[in-house]
Amino acid sequence: MDAPTALLRDTVDYVGHAPPPSHSAASRPRRWDGWAARAISRRRGFLAVVVAPTLVAALYLFGVAARQYESEAHFTVKTAAQSSSNYTTGLAQMFGVSGAMTPSQSESYSVGDYLTSHDAVTALRRRFDLVSMFHRPEADIASRLWDSHPAAEQLLKYYRRQVKVAYASETGITTLKVHAFRAADAQAIAEALLEMGEWRVNVLNQRALDNATRVAERQLNEAEVGLAASQGSMTHLRQSGRDIDPEHSSVADITMLAELRGQLAQSRAQLAAMGGAIQPDSPQYAAMTDRVRALQTQIDAEAGKLAGAPDAASRNLSAFESLKLRQDFASKRYEAAATALESARSDALKQQLYVVRVVEPDRPEKALFPQRWLILASVFFAALLTYGVGALIVAGVREHSA
Repeated sequence: MDAPTALLRDTVDYVGHAPPPSHSAASRPRRWDGWAARAISRRRGFLAVVVAPTLVAALYLFGVAARQYESEAHFTVKTAAQSSSNYTTGLAQMFGVSGAMTPSQSESYSVGDYLTSHDAVTALRRRFDLVSMFHRPEADIASRLWDSHPAAEQLLKYYRRQVKVAYASETGITTLKVHAFRAADAQAIAEALLEMGEWRVNVLNQRALDNATRVAERQLNEAEVGLAASQGSMTHLRQSGRDIDPEHSSVADITMLAELRGQLAQSRAQLAAMGGAIQPDSPQYAAMTDRVRALQTQIDAEAGKLAGAPDAASRNLSAFESLKLRQDFASKRYEAAATALESARSDALKQQLYVVRVVEPDRPEKALFPQRWLILASVFFAALLTYGVGALIVAGVREHSA
């Protein structure tokens, strides 16, 4: 029953059962006071559930709540090779085809997760007094950081209330919002977080580069050790054999042996021709015989030097050729490992990430939070909805019990 109906009923009752009304000034306030008391009694549920919370919220929002400033920044994480794939990605998005997550997208998520982690809080505390920024004198008791020496978990929980990071998969842009009780504090925290995000990306780049080149560097070191060992063996063989180039020396010895054999054949032919013309005891015949004998001795010595003796050139040449083959293999292995390292490094550099600042952290001029009217309207309608649901429940219970 609403207030006008109740007032009309009271008036009718008064006219039908009471003595004629007095027109004195004292009787009218008592009648209105009684009506007000009855109206309040009938509406005490509405007053307690709807009006009282709304009034309390209004008193807090417009009389106690401290102003908070918001500094906003936008950034994106890209790779050096991302521009070449933008066209394909755009076509996939146009036709609604969702592909696998790109490295820049995954790293955007990881950077956002880092900016709201305890590592970020620790880094911020190294830069400036983060607790004092959240414990300003102008902050009200409900929105400030209560403890001036909070535990790490308590500070992290409050920090996540003041710092929000949101990634938009449609645009690839990450939005950073920082709330603080002073405009300069909000801008300083946002700027520091962007710098920390860039530092984090550089750490990830270095880690990816190290992982990509670790195997190639190990193979290059092994190839370098093998090449040095083969060169050392080659040097030892040259020093022990006292021959800089056994291969060329062997060729020279073979050439000289072939010349000696030619001279021997020529001398023997001359000696045979002389045997039919002069006596064997003649001085010319004896000299030619000595020449043939000397050439044969020299040929035997050279032949033994090349193949017959323990330190023959053939043995040294065989060892030299074996070491030469190993050295060539070690050189090719070293070149292949060096090429693989450069290729791995080049591929890793193409995948390097970098942070692109789309919107720099601004210095707010007006406090946008708390949103007093929006919060007050939300409290009022939530309380009104609660009251309505409760009234329906009570009416249903009464009807069922009747």
